[in-house]
Amino acid sequence: MVEESEELAVTTNATGENETPLSEPPEASLDLSVGSSLDPGRDGSLEPASSDGTSDDGASDDGASDDGAAPRRADQTSLLLRTARGKVSRLEYLQMRAIRRTLEPGGLDVTLRFLQRTVGVFWITQATRNLHHAHHIERLRPLLPDKSFILVSNHRSFFDLYVLTATLLQWGMRQRIVFPVRSNFFYDTPAGFIVNGAMSFFAMYPPLFRDKKRAPLNALGLSELAGLLRAGNTLVGIHPEGRRNPGDDPYQLLPAKSGVGRLIHAARDVAVVPVFTNGLLPNDLPRQIKSNFDGTGRRINSVFGEPIDFSSELAEPASPRLFTKIAERCLDAVRELGREEKALREADGG
Repeated sequence: MVEESEELAVTTNATGENETPLSEPPEASLDLSVGSSLDPGRDGSLEPASSDGTSDDGASDDGASDDGAAPRRADQTSLLLRTARGKVSRLEYLQMRAIRRTLEPGGLDVTLRFLQRTVGVFWITQATRNLHHAHHIERLRPLLPDKSFILVSNHRSFFDLYVLTATLLQWGMRQRIVFPVRSNFFYDTPAGFIVNGAMSFFAMYPPLFRDKKRAPLNALGLSELAGLLRAGNTLVGIHPEGRRNPGDDPYQLLPAKSGVGRLIHAARDVAVVPVFTNGLLPNDLPRQIKSNFDGTGRRINSVFGEPIDFSSELAEPASPRLFTKIAERCLDAVRELGREEKALREADGG
């Protein structure tokens, strides 16, 4: 997504607020709180291991494989793909495998990172540059551009995470972007694969399944995301609400789903950044882009918060109650940023 400069150029509005004109996008979400027999351990932990100290894919607890080879970036990759075989269509499986391979260290990963922060950022920025304003991105200064972190956002539009991650990449972050996406269309059609590659350079991963028979794969998808985060240099975008909020009031959020809490606890010492965004159209990309140029578009505000301190929660043993507590704290932080956004919008005249 656009070659980043050391500092993002900012404009100053009448109230003296630092803001960054920016962006535009497509989708992500789903309830990740689904539990199943595939969830490792009764506590809901995402750290499966067999009694002999090896994981289900043959890797030992220290990350080394049985043959002494270097560990993969995410230790649950084989488990997810092995479990998915026979439970998803051949097309879905082939797409999952192909996109997962791009996340392994090597030329494909390097190329896609470059494309995300150049071509990706460019088209998103140009498509919303007259409408989008990023506020308080300076609150992220303590974050390192090559360390993993999780971005938690409200979910009003299918394009939320495109805009938000483009903003961060333009500001100077260099992580590989990934965010979970519904499986239908994006993984069960050839067109979905093309859209995923052309619009996000395969950021939409892993797939999430609404079908109850395949919902257990969602827990393994979370485990894989946690492994990518622990390996470093990854930015995972996720919505605590679990699905898009179609309500009329953008400041009234849906209840938090525990899946984001599972992910944060499993990823361990990874920064969690809250953000509230408002103003994007729900699901009309051509109209959204057109409104940026013809003067009919609504102002898009994105308000970033300081990283949330989960040190006390990470010290507690994994449990469904703890995951819900973490998820609710995420949503509380997003809600507070929503109040800031509302005040900014009112000061700007709507």
